[in-house]
Amino acid sequence: MIQISNTVAIAESEVDFVPIRAQGSGGQKVNKTSSAIHLRFDIDASSLPDHYKNALRQLSDRRISTEGIIVIKAQQYRTLEKNREDAIARLIELCKGAVVVRKARRPTRPSKGSVKRRVDTKTRRGKIKADRRKPDF
Repeated sequence: MIQISNTVAIAESEVDFVPIRAQGSGGQKVNKTSSAIHLRFDIDASSLPDHYKNALRQLSDRRISTEGIIVIKAQQYRTLEKNREDAIARLIELCKGAVVVRKARRPTRPSKGSVKRRVDTKTRRGKIKADRRKPDF
């Protein structure tokens, strides 16, 4: 079981792991071993609660396809096991981040004092510039 929170978990059977060859330069074994991993997770076919599913579907993340499948490619480490753990950790982070309730932004207004100071500064600066001009007789 992949534990998302205290009450939510995903069965390992719902997650597909496909070993692939990692990109980039490598050593002698680079063309023989598949050390990177593709994690594929179908949101709609999962046992996640509905609010998790809705939150994940509404994310604008390039790792989530239009069909609702999360694809995470992990190739940071040299071993398949560590890349698998990394992919699972990134899936957990994605699921947790989707259901975080963000605080609504309250629009603010400048205080009367700050508006007055701004206008006074502009007036003072304009007066300095006006004094530089040639006098008009």
